[in-house]
Amino acid sequence: MTMKDHRPANCIKTIEDLEKLIEDWGFLPFFKGRIEGFSIEELADPAIWYTEGDFSVWDWKGPVIQDLGCAYGKFFEKKAVFISREWFCDFANYRRDGYDYEGMVEDELVSYGDKRLYDLIAANEPVLSRSLKVLGNYRKGGSTGFDTSITRLQMQGFVLVNDFKYMTDRSGHEYGWGIAEYATPEWFFGSGFYEKTYSRSPEESYDRLFRHLRELFPEADEPDIAKMLG
Repeated sequence: MTMKDHRPANCIKTIEDLEKLIEDWGFLPFFKGRIEGFSIEELADPAIWYTEGDFSVWDWKGPVIQDLGCAYGKFFEKKAVFISREWFCDFANYRRDGYDYEGMVEDELVSYGDKRLYDLIAANEPVLSRSLKVLGNYRKGGSTGFDTSITRLQMQGFVLVNDFKYMTDRSGHEYGWGIAEYATPEWFFGSGFYEKTYSRSPEESYDRLFRHLRELFPEADEPDIAKMLG
């Protein structure tokens, strides 16, 4: 299925529509970006984009992650993207430049702040963002740089969102915005992830990613695809 089919606006009306599109394309940004028609924001029916409660695309993020076993995080230009299980290994391999985390540390390619946060996640995964901030003393007068580090770790393919959890009232009803729960891809995808991720060179993975998105969006400018891939 390619963009030659021109998926129409409002084509995402149900969670099943959303999951099918993620599986069909392999990548689906949440918000519109460089490539026209390549986002949930542009393709969702307004009835599910603006609605509060269960019938809202905002509340489907966690269930979609769990249903598909797909990756979700700030992967394209620091913006949220769903990436299918099939494609995330190539994405991680390219963004990690063929390194695993230990190799990055050994070659001194990880900042102190990023390493500290990654180690907290790996030691407690899956872990809520609010719990991470307590564990790492990320507060006024304490540690700084949480948002910068958590975004960079996602962009590098070392961390993803495992789920979203909600606060509950005394009656057990959920309310408010979902709180992100983080994990490493190694934990999330389990056995086989490491071998599959590093089965190609980073250059081969990039070529596969670029050609796939070029096929999906033949009308897109190649520099825009390259900038999106990073």
